[in-house]
Amino acid sequence: MKNTKSFISLALTSMLAAVVIAGCGTGNQTATGQAPAPSAGDKKTLVMVTSADYKPYEYHDLSSGKDEIVGFDIDIAKYIAKELGYELQINDMNFDGLIPALQTNRADFVMAGMTATPEREKNADFSTIYYDAKNTIVAKKDSNLTKPEQLAGKKVAVQLGSIQEGAARELAKTVSGLQITSLNKLPEIVEEVKAGRVDAAIIEDTVAKGFVANNDSLQFTTMEENEKNGSAVAFPKGSPHVQKFNEVIKKMQENGEMDKLIQKWFGQ
Repeated sequence: MKNTKSFISLALTSMLAAVVIAGCGTGNQTATGQAPAPSAGDKKTLVMVTSADYKPYEYHDLSSGKDEIVGFDIDIAKYIAKELGYELQINDMNFDGLIPALQTNRADFVMAGMTATPEREKNADFSTIYYDAKNTIVAKKDSNLTKPEQLAGKKVAVQLGSIQEGAARELAKTVSGLQITSLNKLPEIVEEVKAGRVDAAIIEDTVAKGFVANNDSLQFTTMEENEKNGSAVAFPKGSPHVQKFNEVIKKMQENGEMDKLIQKWFGQ
């Protein structure tokens, strides 16, 4: 009987020790030390950064009573994220801070009507082009500023860090006396033109169209250019997302989804 009790006591002690050891694991691990598998409803998050002052690409919409970032790029980003099984987080910042955000791993990608220039390609990888656009000269209707050569000796506003800023700097090499004013936000640029503090602005055509429609005193004229200013998605160098994004962009172009969004936001 003593031996039987000793055996039972030993068994109970061993079981208790096993329970204690299992209880020493962290709350997010199993008894084997492995992290539990995520549930079927769990999704990873992609962080997108943009400069939400570029209507109709991305802008703040207050019509619903809350501040929501909407636009052409936003709809594309949401479609891609859904197709790839991700949640989407959108952060707003100044345009000239977008590429640095990729370089410091504060974002997974940029969508902001951005063009893949050689300079930007040194610091970021880009998707295929998803939309082509042209630059325009925005000026007062009575200014007679409709051609690049007419900007000689004039003050011209552009968005800081934009493709239009680069275009203005190239133009200044051949147009005498052209003075460039770089500002962060497009509404500021348009106000500078309206107030006469600058003579004109260089703005992408689809964006210029919206500003001119809301300002009767302004006009815009498309600039003839040899190169296309196509919009592409920017990623950190070596990003694993580039190929998958390209696949979804191609799908959108083939299934008509991209055309639907172009019609929705640009009426083209």
